[in-house]
Amino acid sequence: MNGETSELSTPAAAGGTVDPTGVPLGALLAFAAAQAVPVVRAIRDEQLGAPTPCAEYDVKDLVNHLFHVVVEFQALAAKESADFSATPDYVARGDGWRERFAEEADGLVAAWSAPGADEGTTGALDLPAATVGAMALLDLTVHAWDLARATGQEFGAAYEQGSGPGDGAAGADGPRVLEALHVAVAEMAPTARSLGMFGDPVPVRDGASALERLLAATGRDPGARG
Repeated sequence: MNGETSELSTPAAAGGTVDPTGVPLGALLAFAAAQAVPVVRAIRDEQLGAPTPCAEYDVKDLVNHLFHVVVEFQALAAKESADFSATPDYVARGDGWRERFAEEADGLVAAWSAPGADEGTTGALDLPAATVGAMALLDLTVHAWDLARATGQEFGAAYEQGSGPGDGAAGADGPRVLEALHVAVAEMAPTARSLGMFGDPVPVRDGASALERLLAATGRDPGARG
């Protein structure tokens, strides 16, 4: 399936502001990280070779990719250079990779919560920092869903109900995160599809949830399992 957002981690998709509600980007990322970290923690070693909704990645590959996003986007928040030329094998660095991911996710939130992080431009292409932050938010959300689907975990209730870990941080509940991501994806989509970063939109059922509609807009089938 050609629906991965993986290459959004190489800042190449144009876009605008991340959040129409005025919720700080750091707060949005805090909510998304609070949903993603438990998914990563729950991945069993025997599941690392399982397929994911991202056709080019098995679970281990996708964990490594998301780990790299979380690490490198901290540098982008600080207006420093990031390197996406290769993805390190974070999982192979020892059994503590799950907790290291959680620590780096905290670092990502802190980096984008710093004053001025979402102002100006950043990255090799000098994109608006808010756009780059939106890329991190999107990867953290949709790849957490990918990993949950691939490993048989439930995911998404907090996004729809506005409840769960991370809720209430500076007004960043699940619906506000999804609202921000719908705006960001709409702005990114033409460029992202032309570069193969998003697949074509997938039709959704009547009454589809906001999360399902977001996934479909990136080319994912919301009903997909690994």
